[in-house]
Amino acid sequence: MEPLTTSYPLKYSVPRARVFVVFLSMVLCTTILCLLQLRFFKPKIKDFYSFEVKDSRGRIISLEKYRGKATLVVNVASYCQYTDRNYIALQELHREFGPSHFTVLAFPCNQFGESEPSSSQEIESFAKGNYGVTFPVFHKIKILGSEADPAFKFLIDSSKKEPRWNFWKYLVSPEGKVVKFWRPEEPIESIKPEVTSLIRQIIMKKREDL
Repeated sequence: MEPLTTSYPLKYSVPRARVFVVFLSMVLCTTILCLLQLRFFKPKIKDFYSFEVKDSRGRIISLEKYRGKATLVVNVASYCQYTDRNYIALQELHREFGPSHFTVLAFPCNQFGESEPSSSQEIESFAKGNYGVTFPVFHKIKILGSEADPAFKFLIDSSKKEPRWNFWKYLVSPEGKVVKFWRPEEPIESIKPEVTSLIRQIIMKKREDL
């Protein structure tokens, strides 16, 4: 008589195989979905022009309108020892190089010596009335601390240089990357060559695209 054999292992092998196949399929599908997401849904890398800010009247403005230009971004103040010299120099730069390929973008801030106490519209009127400013003067912002404006925070994070006083200047390329920065006491003569170089690149690129 042949010995009795049990078939229990065989009995449960089919369901286990099915579970394994289902599990493997789920892992494979999840992997494919992740790869597709990385391929087609990459998060947009931020640059300066991808931010929105407010103008002096509180209206939301996209900085995208300045893409393709060289921009000099400055934290300004109306009652500072550097006010006269810097506003005059900034307007000179804007008049000489703007507005087709270059612009100054002024952001009032009251975090340094409380030297910008006025409202945003009053600040704009002050800059235009006293210095003939023709470049944009935006809504008063904070640039330090947890309430820092995102666009200005981008400049600080990119340059690794946080303003220590009013009239720090950040030169931004046509692609929205920080090229260089200057402290308030540095003369306009040190800024002009860098602006000129960027504008030359912009003009050459436009000619190549024709």
